[in-house]
Amino acid sequence: MTALPRWMEPLLEAGEMRELDRWAINEKQVGVDELMERAGEGLAGVVARRAPAGRIAIVCGKGNNGGDGIVAARLLRQAGREVEVHAVWPPEWMGEDAQRQLKKLPGPQPIPFEAGRLNKAHVIVDALLGTGSSGVPREPAAGVIKEMEAARAPVIAADIPSGVDATTGEVAGPAVHCVATVAFHRPKLGVWIRPGKAYAGDVEVVEIGIPRGGPARPDAGLIGAGVLRDMPRRASESTKFSSGNVFIVGGSRGLTGAPSMSALAAMRAGAGYVTVGAPASLELSFTVRLLEAMMVGLPEDGSGHLDPSSEEQLLKAIGRADAVVLGPGLSKDPGAQSLVRAIVPRIDVPLVIDADGLNALVGHVEAILPQRRWPTVLTPHSGELARLLDTTSEEVERSRLRHAREAAAITKAFVVHKGDDTLVAAPDGRVAISRGRAPGLATAGTGDVLAGVIGAMLAKGMPVAQAACAGVYAHVRAGQIAAAPHGPDGVIASDVISALPAALSA
Repeated sequence: MTALPRWMEPLLEAGEMRELDRWAINEKQVGVDELMERAGEGLAGVVARRAPAGRIAIVCGKGNNGGDGIVAARLLRQAGREVEVHAVWPPEWMGEDAQRQLKKLPGPQPIPFEAGRLNKAHVIVDALLGTGSSGVPREPAAGVIKEMEAARAPVIAADIPSGVDATTGEVAGPAVHCVATVAFHRPKLGVWIRPGKAYAGDVEVVEIGIPRGGPARPDAGLIGAGVLRDMPRRASESTKFSSGNVFIVGGSRGLTGAPSMSALAAMRAGAGYVTVGAPASLELSFTVRLLEAMMVGLPEDGSGHLDPSSEEQLLKAIGRADAVVLGPGLSKDPGAQSLVRAIVPRIDVPLVIDADGLNALVGHVEAILPQRRWPTVLTPHSGELARLLDTTSEEVERSRLRHAREAAAITKAFVVHKGDDTLVAAPDGRVAISRGRAPGLATAGTGDVLAGVIGAMLAKGMPVAQAACAGVYAHVRAGQIAAAPHGPDGVIASDVISALPAALSA
């Protein structure tokens, strides 16, 4: 597998981190003690900065994560802090590396963990399980996790919150909500994917002395601002057609806002020419909303819904487009849904399928989508993804990474699984993850905006993976800009559209 693009910050799975540790120790002769010392030093620094006064409780397990906690305890005590070390297992059960650190610990030795003692602390350090843990925590760890969760003091995690799967972000049992997670060397996947992301708090990365290079070849990473660097921009020789021609298919009686927002978003994202194909009887609704976009009135069933009779006319109208967005406001009308299934294999340009376009494919994804010769991007929320995979939205939310990858593999499409941690999953298993933190996007219509932005990126000729990621990044940034003046609660989708030019120039 080739390296991740330069605009992605690599994220490690637990196994990849273990591989890097072994490589650093065995091939680069980096001492285990040195790695542990630097990890503990970084952890102690974050704790001291976030809790400059008060008693510190460090909860240590028996593995190297506990050893990192012991190092942090020593350094904090040497700095004059009051530190209580809680040993969940007898100290003699610790590994050899952690045992060596324990011998250097000044002051009181670790005390056996007791329920209730954490309430005396001003801050708690979770050095219990580490990245090697997965599944439901067993006792005594499960009980200790519950005690940390119930304590009044904020918790800072060493590398990963206990109870969170470092590779998937899944939470199978009790887990600790932290205000911060100190990631050693690189962040782990699980702290950026929900539900794990909700437990991690702020993620702070500390270097621990692992040299550059190494055998790990991550296939997941965070989307960075550099994703927009190669986006084609208008120049003096540009025309409205060379800037990207986007065709939006959707709309039905009572649902004209969704395709209108997709069209406006595509224009604000730089598309030079945008057309909406919708039921002919709704032309006035689009005309008053979209001064700069074209509208093609299509045959309908008499009740304001597209139907299969419009197939050939629609395909002809799409002919000059560089990209198509299919689904916003289309409705669940059987005729409109049948039209989707008929035209998807015949659209010979990059295609974004959203909303009711996705619903039309339920039960047909394997028969229709892999047939496409051009790139396809699906933009489901958890409910839509659950329907495509014949499962529940609750199950999708429990295992977001697995389901996004599964859908991409089945459909041979790029799947943009929307959420605060929007995942862009490629058919080969590679995943790009949004940092999120744009609560203003939690309002009706922003999904239609995202579909339009990705459509514009595809129409500009960007590679499909970068187009999808660029759309996600610009969408989040626009949501943040829209919320800046008055906070996220007052943001509506049209505010996000208005903020797109600023987001794309940031």
